[in-house]
Amino acid sequence: MRVSAQAPALEKKRSPDYYVLRKESIMGRIKSALEIALERTESVQTDKASVGQFEARQEGKRLANAFLADASNSLEDELKKQPKERQASLKQGIFDVLIPQITLPVTKEDMPRIEAVGKGLRVLISDGRFANMYKQLVQVLSRFIDEASQYDQAIRQQYAPKLRQKEEELSRRMGREVRIDPFQDPEFISFYNQNINALKANYQAAVDQVRDEAVRIWNEGR
Repeated sequence: MRVSAQAPALEKKRSPDYYVLRKESIMGRIKSALEIALERTESVQTDKASVGQFEARQEGKRLANAFLADASNSLEDELKKQPKERQASLKQGIFDVLIPQITLPVTKEDMPRIEAVGKGLRVLISDGRFANMYKQLVQVLSRFIDEASQYDQAIRQQYAPKLRQKEEELSRRMGREVRIDPFQDPEFISFYNQNINALKANYQAAVDQVRDEAVRIWNEGR
């Protein structure tokens, strides 16, 4: 039996365009791989920058809290020690701690903290008008403390007859003298809050105005 040898298939002749397209395809794959590598490098660099900014902001918060605990510390000196690229994040961290501290004081003991907040904000906000506004706020809040004390006494005096009546009634029932802490009496608490909150509302507007102005100036300067 004769086996005929099969002739090898002839390679089809390629057009010049085929080699051009193939080269472009290979180059495209190389380019894509290079782009991916660059994107990954940029991503790592971005992540490092983000971490650095986060750490700087946390450091700023730490500095602000230390300053509020002891206003003799100099925020300005602390900022000068830091590299320029960390300044913005550091200041943002400081601002984030200081701005919520602009509040109505509860007692006179809160006033040094409120004054320290203004001192710290002056390091961040170079605006003479705002500095004067904050100075006026401190004066207003000092007046609020005095007025709140007067309100407290007036409210207690006004409610005193009703409180004595309740004490006498309980004393008769229990067969012994009874004294009532007014802040254990729900009716007194309601009466007290109604009056003291009306006073607070009058002064809260001034606090909100200064805090909002600080935020506005800060955001415009960023």
